[in-house]
Amino acid sequence: MFEFTLQEDFLLMLMRFAICTLVNWIIIDRLYYRKSHRRDFYFTFMLMSTAIFFLVFFMIFVLDDLKGKTGIGIGIGLFGIFSIMRYRTETMPVRELTYLFVVITLAVVNALATNIPLCETLITNIVILFAVCLCEMMLKAKPTKLIQYDRIELIKPECRQQLIDDLQQRLGIQVIKVEVGSVDMLRDMAILKVTYNDNGDGNPAEINNKLKLKSEDLTQV
Repeated sequence: MFEFTLQEDFLLMLMRFAICTLVNWIIIDRLYYRKSHRRDFYFTFMLMSTAIFFLVFFMIFVLDDLKGKTGIGIGIGLFGIFSIMRYRTETMPVRELTYLFVVITLAVVNALATNIPLCETLITNIVILFAVCLCEMMLKAKPTKLIQYDRIELIKPECRQQLIDDLQQRLGIQVIKVEVGSVDMLRDMAILKVTYNDNGDGNPAEINNKLKLKSEDLTQV
């Protein structure tokens, strides 16, 4: 059975879990959610982190109890954990996929750090958090939307300003750039990639949550 005392190992596990949860919350709430406003991914990231942390932590002691087969067992287990990133039915955007990978990595690192001093584990978490903050500050990427647009007569280059004005009036956002993707002449519909300024007014991502376009209907723009 499990060979760890409640006073020592279990307490250290709770401390590592608290560190992991705090760092993930800062990354998800303060860095990711402030730009994307995607509540569905917020929910997914937080629960994935919690579940994977406890899964890996208790898997270590189960495998230690099975005559020291920790190395092979953890390798197989981690392969299965990272494979579940394919569980989604819709294609996950690259930014969300990157955050998911960071969240899973933090959970696994903190759960496996049973023989590493707590201060070194904390420094590792801070380094990862700093890297995410640095990338977010340096890139300063503008938010984008995929729009299913019905007035295809405005997608011509000479009508670009009229297209931007129409999008700003109908969406209530300040459009910076518009890129035209696939065009369906039979249904008079085009897919537009709209880059816009997020001034913090309201919740600009609500439109993203309402426009769920199937992958086969889109082409990369």
